Amino acid sequence: MKQTMRIGCGAGFQGDRFEPAVLLASQGGLDWLMLECLAERTIALATLARLRDPEAGYDALLERRLATLLPELKKNGVRLITNMGAANPLAAGRRTLALARELGLKMRVAVVTGDEVSGHLHRGIPVMESGRPVTEVEDIVSANAYLGAEALLPAIATGADIIIGGRIADPSLAVAPIAHHFGWRLDDWQRLGAATVVGHLLECAGQVTGGYFADPGKKDVPGLAHLGFPFAAVDADGSALISKVPGTGGLVSAQTVKEQLLYEVTDPSAYITPDVVADFTGVRVTDLGDDRVHVTGGRGRERTPTYKASVGYRAGWLGEGEISYAGPNARARAELAAAIIRERIGEDLPATRYDLVGINAVHRSDFGADIEPYEVRMRVAGLYATRAEAERLGMEVEALGTNGPAGGGGFRRSATERIGVVSALIPREVVRTQVTVFGASVDDQATAGART
Repeated sequence: MKQTMRIGCGAGFQGDRFEPAVLLASQGGLDWLMLECLAERTIALATLARLRDPEAGYDALLERRLATLLPELKKNGVRLITNMGAANPLAAGRRTLALARELGLKMRVAVVTGDEVSGHLHRGIPVMESGRPVTEVEDIVSANAYLGAEALLPAIATGADIIIGGRIADPSLAVAPIAHHFGWRLDDWQRLGAATVVGHLLECAGQVTGGYFADPGKKDVPGLAHLGFPFAAVDADGSALISKVPGTGGLVSAQTVKEQLLYEVTDPSAYITPDVVADFTGVRVTDLGDDRVHVTGGRGRERTPTYKASVGYRAGWLGEGEISYAGPNARARAELAAAIIRERIGEDLPATRYDLVGINAVHRSDFGADIEPYEVRMRVAGLYATRAEAERLGMEVEALGTNGPAGGGGFRRSATERIGVVSALIPREVVRTQVTVFGASVDDQATAGART
């Protein structure tokens, strides 16, 4: 066992850039690379795709992302762990193995399943946001528990080159490889808390290296066009050095690390994950210069008896229409266009938003500022029960081209199905996970084990 293990993050969301992951795999000296590509709504949308096609439902960018990445992983002995399986991890595993073979690579893929828990929803489980029974949520399409290191460790133990799962808690993508490398027990709460700090710092990829941090003139970041993604060199006690590949753009500093440490954290003393209730209040951040920051002091206490689950449901159709006005009096013409749409659709097709982009679309107000822009884009949007209603809204906006104020153009309209998400707590004991290994035997599939 090496005294230090190195793990990098090559994606912080589904649409993240491809190149930084390849650089990490080829030049980062990594043991592991994590790809965090799954948001709360993503898996519900992926479930809808799987309902249409049994071999769909995994990350739509899986093939494109892995095509250039797999050869570098193989060449440099880097193992990959990801949640790109989304709503269909087994299909993702099969496709990944097939892609490796097309590239002439001999690789093994371990797939973790069991996060789908819709069969365990019952009236006694409340929705966290409202307190109502989860069974009162209409048109549920998915329910997925956030799995942690316990579900991932059996997959890692198979020796597979690639570990693919569905709904996995973001920091657990780092916690599991770290715990495996150092042989930690899953009730070593202090070390798991420290590893959760590392996973949380890495999980959004470019955010901790200066992306989303930059604010010109206030927080300047060099080379953002060539932003490098982060890695952590982790010691046996869970402390870590956060850095990036030399020569890449971006910045790793005490300030970027502190901002990411607090990202999406409501209570720094009780950051709840499937692995541990982590305590960030004792974390110490030391800037060593040259894009190197040392992080220590993460702690934790016993994990909760439940898994958080994201429950996705059909939430109607979003109708949108947009039109632009430019030149003198642009604002007045955009306001007139909005008034026309209000009167035309009336109570028959009520819209939920009327935005003058450049005036009030972000903060919902101009705060009384004396603004007379040269161009304004009027956007109207509404949530409806049917696709036909959503489409009609956009058509009404497009009709402003000849039935509204002068000079309108640049029309855009759309109707998209909306997926809502609520949360629930599922008893840990009802969630059973399993590992399936592809490329391990003559028939290319073997069940490696199951856990409760």
